[in-house]
This record gives sequence, structure tokens and C-alpha cells, in this order.
Amino acid sequence: MTSRMTKFLKLLRVEQWVKNLFVFVPLFFSGNITNLDLLLKSIFAFGIFSLAASCVYILNDYSDIESDRKHPEKKNRPLASGAISKPTAIVVFVLLLLFLGVFIFLGQDYFSRDLSRFAAVIGFYFVMNLAYTFKLKHVAIVDVSIIAIGFVLRVLAGGYATGIYISQWAILLTFVLALVLAIGKRRGELINAQISGKTRRALDGYNVQFADIALSISCTLAIVCYLMFTLSPEVQQKFHSRVFYTVIFVVFAFLRYLQQTLVYNKTESPTKIIYKDRYIQVTLVLWLAAFLLQIYFK
Repeated sequence: MTSRMTKFLKLLRVEQWVKNLFVFVPLFFSGNITNLDLLLKSIFAFGIFSLAASCVYILNDYSDIESDRKHPEKKNRPLASGAISKPTAIVVFVLLLLFLGVFIFLGQDYFSRDLSRFAAVIGFYFVMNLAYTFKLKHVAIVDVSIIAIGFVLRVLAGGYATGIYISQWAILLTFVLALVLAIGKRRGELINAQISGKTRRALDGYNVQFADIALSISCTLAIVCYLMFTLSPEVQQKFHSRVFYTVIFVVFAFLRYLQQTLVYNKTESPTKIIYKDRYIQVTLVLWLAAFLLQIYFK
């Protein structure tokens, strides 16, 4: 029973739900994390987005089943390995869609007045990923842009679910930050492909030099967007000018990440680099502490 449940959890890619924590970004940065009503709405939105994401993952694994069987790591996925059959995956996919529709319907009396916008974000996320799964993931630049837009949609979903305003700079910052993560992952895949001599269609249109330049540009844009976010009128008015000084931590974190990738030529994904690098971890903790002090203990 436990092993079977594990297979289904892998099919849903529950470990990837951590990405949906971006739904809580509006709640946290607005200083409302202690508001129980808004917190529950954010949790509800997190659950709905996670169901939508799992639908997308199942569809992606279903369409890539043959290529995944040839991949050294992806061959262990439930569908590629045969642990879960195609008909079973289809049934799970349909059930998730039904649950998704029911939860959105039940939420119409609970969410803010922006429920229709929240539902539209979920719908757009699903349609966008359909296009990504069957075509756009093989189009260079468009593929990483869609991944970044997915994170923006998570933030928008959190804002619409709670009725919290999201500034333009916060949206741009989310997009560029996600772009850094996506390009960094592509760069690692390119280097590993060169080492192994095995490439794949998704890497067509990229090379390491282009990835290095794109990564540097994206990191620079992320710093600029964060700077403009801290200087925006709504942030200045609510949290005063001291938030601006947290830029120091952001600049150091991005420089350290670029050093790890461009100088030490680390090929892991950005998230794995962060998990392993103590300097970045300490910087993020200091940044978070400084921001918490400004928002909740001013």
C-alpha cells in the first residue's frame, strides 16, 4: 500500500509543489501573514494551484514517456518505468481536473471579489503548459520564458485569492528571478550534455556562451527590479526607506551565484547550488531577517 501511494505521489510530483509557495508572496510582502482569513485563502489557492500543476506534470510525463525511457534519470518516473500504466494515469488526470473544478466552484463564496481573475489565472496556466508540453518546450528562449511566466501566475493567483495588490515591480522581479533559475538549469544541462556527448531537442538553440550572457543579464535585471521594488511609492509609504538597504544582501547573493556558475563552473541547477552553498544560505537568512524586521517588527 505504501509503495503504491509513493508511486502516485511521484506521478503527481508532490516534491515540485514547493514552487507553488510563490502563491504566498503577496501575503508575506504585504505584512499580512498573521491575518488568519487571508492565510487560509492563500492555503486554499496553494492547494488549487498544486492540483493544476500535477495535471500538467502527468500530461507532460504522458507525452514524453518514450524519450523519458532513454533518459538516465527520467526513466525512473512512474509512467516511463511502467510502475503506473497509461490508463491509470489518464484516470488520475481526469479526477484531478474534476477536483480542480469543484474546489474553484466551492471557493466562489470564500474568495475575494477577484475569484474570476483567480480562475482565469489557473486556466491560463493550464493552457500555457499544454502549449509548452506539446510544442513550445522545444523553442529556445520561449521555453524558459514560459517557465518564468508560470511563477508570475503563481504570484498573481495569490494576489487575486486574497485581494492583495501586487506592484508592477514585484511582478517583473518574479519573472526575472524565475528566468535566472530556468536559464541556470539550461546552462547546467548544456555542460552535462557536452560531457556525456548526449544532447536533447530542448537544448537546440542554446550554447554555453549564450547561456552565460543570458544568465548575467538576468541577474543584473533581477537586482535592478528589486532595487526599483524597494524604492516604489507603495513600499516606501508602508515600510519606509530602510527596506532599500536589503539590496546589499540581494547583490551579494547574485554575485555569489554567478561566481559559482561562471568561475567555478558548477553545473547543478540553481536550487541545488543554493542548497549546497553556505554563503548564499547565510545571505538569504540575513535578507529574510532584515525584511521581517521591516515588515512585522517596525
